[in-house]
Amino acid sequence: MQCLRLIALAAVLFQHLPASATPTAVNNSRLDAPLFYQLLLGEISFREGDPGAGFSFVLDAARRANDETLYKRAADMALQARSGEPALQAARAWRQAFPASREANRYVLQILIGMNKLGEVLEPLKREITLSEPAERREVISGLPRYFARNNDKRAALGLVEQALQDHLKNPATGAAAWATLGRMRLGLGDAEGALASAKRGQALDPKATEPIMLALALMMAKEPQAEPLVKEYLQKNSKSELQLDYVRVLIDAQRYAQAAELSKRITTEQPGLEQAWLIQGVLALQDKKLDLAQSSLERYLALMAKKPQDPQSATQERGLVQAYLSLAQIAEQRKDLAGAEAWLAKVDNPEDLVRTQSRRASLLAQQGRLDEARALIKNLPERSPEDARAKLNAEVTLLREAKQYQAAYDMLSSWTESNPADADLLYDQAMMADKLKLADEMERLLRLIIRIQPDFHHAYNALGYALAERNVRLDEARELVEKALSLAPGDPYITDSLGWVEFRAGNKTAAEKILQTAYKTKADAEIAAHLGEVLWSLGKREQALKIWREGLQLSPDNETLRETLQRLRVKP
Repeated sequence: MQCLRLIALAAVLFQHLPASATPTAVNNSRLDAPLFYQLLLGEISFREGDPGAGFSFVLDAARRANDETLYKRAADMALQARSGEPALQAARAWRQAFPASREANRYVLQILIGMNKLGEVLEPLKREITLSEPAERREVISGLPRYFARNNDKRAALGLVEQALQDHLKNPATGAAAWATLGRMRLGLGDAEGALASAKRGQALDPKATEPIMLALALMMAKEPQAEPLVKEYLQKNSKSELQLDYVRVLIDAQRYAQAAELSKRITTEQPGLEQAWLIQGVLALQDKKLDLAQSSLERYLALMAKKPQDPQSATQERGLVQAYLSLAQIAEQRKDLAGAEAWLAKVDNPEDLVRTQSRRASLLAQQGRLDEARALIKNLPERSPEDARAKLNAEVTLLREAKQYQAAYDMLSSWTESNPADADLLYDQAMMADKLKLADEMERLLRLIIRIQPDFHHAYNALGYALAERNVRLDEARELVEKALSLAPGDPYITDSLGWVEFRAGNKTAAEKILQTAYKTKADAEIAAHLGEVLWSLGKREQALKIWREGLQLSPDNETLRETLQRLRVKP
């Protein structure tokens, strides 16, 4: 048995020997008998619970053989044993023996940061840049913040990176990447103003560089409005940049759907082979209930993907295909083609998407009047994670809401919020069900609770302001709430709609018309059409009102707000 163990360890040992240690017809191996014995002792000691002795044997062998592979093995032994100082000793000996080795320097840098020896980090940080090839230097500079991802002192890390980049900030070849790197670290510290200044410096140094624009897009995600002009200026000059798609995604995140749809249409026209643009266009068209455009876009996406080599390990490709199948199923469902919807759902075979797929199948059952079966299908889904449980809740609540089973949906959400009292999203859904049940006081209580828990939750301000306007009470407070929501989500068409409705309720019809026209232009939506039409009707602009209402009915024939408005005003458009 001991003999077998020695043979196994010898096999491990040979894995760590340099290529030159393998006998060839030309070169003799540097592995003589004493060195082999020393390495074998090192591996045995390490495996048998004496990592210190094992490390010492291997490090001494590395010095004697002057071999990078053995230096790395010694450092790895110390790291596995969680021995910081020996690991640093081995890494420094390795770098001293091979000063041009980037891997040796990287070991030194990472070990120093891991041991929180930030006072010694600057020199290897600078060397990490200078050892890189000029062609990859910008990428290396962009990757510097990753070294400090687990370090708690982000401000000290920023200071170190800033010092390391001093020689690169004014260099046209690296300056844009250097400024963008500093900007990302400043943004991580909450310094949006400093990050924006960095993005501007980087773009001024190299207008064609992508790094400052990627930083500007991150700033847009962080709700920094002054970053968008940088993005627009770049994209005007580089209309075929793939950053256009990133900009579309940021617009979608900001709920600026009309602009996102317009830009995605332009991208598909100018770059028809860019498959992701077709996917985005299809999803946006579906959201706008433009079913023909949505279907043609999604099918074009699938056709392009069919011609592309598929990587079974690519999560991005898998997510895109699943999104397309689910969206096409939804299109078929909205056209009452339930068999077609099931055919699309059958194409989804990823277990990770089981909840989403079965949720759509449950919707098909509910449309056939089989609500109990639909709910059972959701309830019987496995819960492999808290996210699955949450997705199941959302799916069942959606079924109940669409079936107008508001009390049952409210009761489900109430039970969940008792266990999750600080979950703003669940509380908001519960508030919306309270609104459906005409429980005005309860809805207001829940919305005010959300505002206390999460002061930047703009939906809560908007919903409360709109609800007050609907009841025609406390209109000054309603206006303040909606304006607060708009400050948190500038340009949101639904919040703009709420503001227009507040002004109408307050008797400011001209101002209301102007605001609602802006909202409807941004987002052609049935509910906004209902409000705009009523304002136009009250101003005597009957033909314009009828036109808007007809458009709203085409967008969503069953919209409750629009139907109620037409019934109340006794209008047949």
